[in-house]
Amino acid sequence: MIELADVRDAREVVAGVARHTPLEYSYSLSDLSGASIHPKFEIFQRTGSFKIRGATNRIASLSPDEQAAGVVTASAGNHAQGVALAATRTNVDSVVVMPEHAPIAKASATESYGARVVLHGEDYDEAQARAHEIEREEGRTYVHAFDDPLVMAGQGTIGLEIVDDLPEVDTVVVPIGGGGLISGIATAVKGIDSDVRVVGVQAEGASSVAESLEKGSVHTLDGVDTIADGIATRRVGERTFSVIEERVDEVVTVSDPEIAVAITTLLERSKALVEGAGAVPMAAVLAGAFDYKKDEVIVPALCGGNIDLNMLRTVVMRGLVESGRYLRLRTTLKDQPGSLDHLIGIIAGQRANIYAIKHDRTSRDIGMTATEVELDLETRGREHVAALIDELEANGYAVDVLV
Repeated sequence: MIELADVRDAREVVAGVARHTPLEYSYSLSDLSGASIHPKFEIFQRTGSFKIRGATNRIASLSPDEQAAGVVTASAGNHAQGVALAATRTNVDSVVVMPEHAPIAKASATESYGARVVLHGEDYDEAQARAHEIEREEGRTYVHAFDDPLVMAGQGTIGLEIVDDLPEVDTVVVPIGGGGLISGIATAVKGIDSDVRVVGVQAEGASSVAESLEKGSVHTLDGVDTIADGIATRRVGERTFSVIEERVDEVVTVSDPEIAVAITTLLERSKALVEGAGAVPMAAVLAGAFDYKKDEVIVPALCGGNIDLNMLRTVVMRGLVESGRYLRLRTTLKDQPGSLDHLIGIIAGQRANIYAIKHDRTSRDIGMTATEVELDLETRGREHVAALIDELEANGYAVDVLV
């Protein structure tokens, strides 16, 4: 069990490498939630995530012989970059095993920091198994992504910064994958002020901690399925689970659509590009996954910004759909002059903007004198979508919502 003193020691070690990242009040996010929201922008950390903190603290502890033999680790991407940079800065050779489907941007960045990248397995757990094989084969030191006291203490330096910058904080909301980040932050925050609430957030498709807490012991999932690849682990650490049980007040889950809404909201309202794992704290706030009071001072720890651009395109579109900002619908018209113009007039009257129209006379699902129309529309929210559909149906159109 790590203690506050371990985190304070780690701060001395990582100070020369990790940045003290911004913590700022957000007017727009506060208005949306009703709370007083102060995001911790760890997305501006070196390598784009908090992982450089724990990796630096762990690698600094290596003996001369261990440094000469090099290190190995497994990661979905962010820990990979942290280990690669921390190792390169101390002239230690590093090998990083990543899942075969790891985001290309994260794999490329890891190589650019000086590591040799090995792609193996379907997920983090299979990559970790290969990393341990390399550990034995090459005599390297394995740098665990989360279940290591020095790694936890390094990540906990975020908690020290939060309390330093915002002593009046009521609640800190933290992502959970393997548990290293929340273990460190909870240790730091609770060690300074035991009244501060710490809420952990997992993706529904990778809810190992939530299920382990229900069972009272560490539970391994059969698989994971979430856009939040940075927290897509099947199993929480043994050490981290003990800290979570003792020092974390509540653990909640959010869905992928809720994560997508949080990513698009942060991008639009805060101009902050946050990956899925980093966005889950804000997703929990916006979705009301835990209870909070009006004007409660909440710090969502936005701890990763390394989102793949192809994934970003998909997530932004899904976020717009979920928030009622984008609508695709299908309806049927009489195949005669003026029919399409009448439909467009109704849509214009409801002040929806048309992105695209697909006009199809050949569908087998319609009569020979009819035509099928699909429309992609820009809308202003869920109430606007409902009003538009009501107006179309009131005018005799049968509407199928496609997305």
